[in-house]
Amino acid sequence: MALPSRIQSIDVLRAITMFLMIFVNDVAGVARIPEWIGHTAADVDGMGFSDVIFPAFLFIVGLSLPFAIQARINKGNSFLAIVWYILLRSLALIVMGFFHVNLESYNSELTGLAKPVYTLLLTTGFFLVWLDYPKQLSNTKKYSLTALGIILILAMAYLYKGGNAENPKGLAPHWWGILGLIGWAYLFTAFTYLITRGKMLWLLIAFLIYAIINVTTHMGLLHVNLWRIGDASSITLMMGGAVIATSYQILAAKRKDTQLWLLLSLAGLSCIVFGFLIRSFAGGISKIYATPAWVFICMGITILAFQLTIYLVDVKGRKDWFKWIKPAGTSTLTCYLMPYVVYAILRLVHFNYPSFLNYGAGGILRSLLFAFIVIRIVALMEKYSIRLKV
Repeated sequence: MALPSRIQSIDVLRAITMFLMIFVNDVAGVARIPEWIGHTAADVDGMGFSDVIFPAFLFIVGLSLPFAIQARINKGNSFLAIVWYILLRSLALIVMGFFHVNLESYNSELTGLAKPVYTLLLTTGFFLVWLDYPKQLSNTKKYSLTALGIILILAMAYLYKGGNAENPKGLAPHWWGILGLIGWAYLFTAFTYLITRGKMLWLLIAFLIYAIINVTTHMGLLHVNLWRIGDASSITLMMGGAVIATSYQILAAKRKDTQLWLLLSLAGLSCIVFGFLIRSFAGGISKIYATPAWVFICMGITILAFQLTIYLVDVKGRKDWFKWIKPAGTSTLTCYLMPYVVYAILRLVHFNYPSFLNYGAGGILRSLLFAFIVIRIVALMEKYSIRLKV
C-alpha cells in the first residue's frame, strides 16, 4: 500500500507544537507564572513544560522528512536535484536564524533605524525571497520580487549594528537561533536519509552514531571538534523522528497495526527511561546544555504524543478537533515568523497590555489567546496564498 506524501497525524502534531511554541515564547514575558510552565535555568537539573516544545519540533521535522524526500524520489527527481533542495531549504532556515539571533543585541541608535522597523523590513525580505508564489505569476514578476527580497536582506545586513557605542558589533553567528539550529540539523539529517536511501538498518546505525556523539560529548569522553554537528543533540532528535516515520511507513504498509502500537510504546518509554538512567552521568537534565537526558526524555514524550495523535487523527478521524489551529501545521514557518511582525507593529503603535494580562493567570490566558490570534492571521494569509515555502 502506497502511503500519501502527507500524514494527517504529523500535520496535527506539528500544528499543536507550533501553537505551543508561540505560546511559550510569549509566556516567557509574563511574570509570576508557575515554575513548571517556563524554561528551567541552565544549571538546574530539570526541565519545565517550555523545555519540551523545541525538541518536539525537531523530532516532528524528522517525522516529515522521509515523506518529503520519498515524494521527490517518486516524482523522478534526480539525486542532485534533491541535494539542491536540501541545501536551499537548510540555507533558508540558517539565514533566518542567523538574523534572529542578532536581533537580540540590535542597537537602534547605532543603526539609525528603530528595531520594530528593522524587524518588519527584514521579515518582508524573508517573505519576498521564500514566498510560495502562485504558479500563474509570471517568472519575470517572481524573480523581480525575489531579487528585491535579497536586496532588502543584504541592506539589513549592511545597516546592522549591535552591542553598544563603546563596543559596536556587526552580524555574528553566536548560537544560530531556533531556525538556524533546525536548519543545520535538517542539513545533516536529510543528507543522512538521502545517502542511506531511507533503509531502516542504516538509519538506525546513523541514529546510534549521532546519539553516541551526544552522550560521549556530555560525559567528557569526546573532545573532537565536529564542525556544525557539535554535540549532535538536535540531529539526534531529528534522526529519531526519521527512524520512527520510517518504521511507521513499513508497518503501516504491511498493516501490522499491533506491531506499530507496540513499537511506539516501547520506543517512547525506552527513551524516557534511558534519559533518566543517563541523567547522573552526562550533565543532568538541561535544555540549555542540550544534555542526553533532556534529548531522550523529550524524544520519548514526543513519540508517545505522536502515538496518541495517530490514534485520534488517523484511526478515529478526529482531525476536525484541531481545525482551528490547522494553519500551524500547513504554514508552520509562516506561523513562526508572524509573532515577530505582530510584536513589531505593537511596539510601533506603543501598545501595552492591561496590567492584569502581564502576570499570573491573566498573562497565561493572554499568551494562549496571542498564539490563537497569530494562527488565525496565518489562516487569513493562506486564503490569499501568502505562505512561505521552505
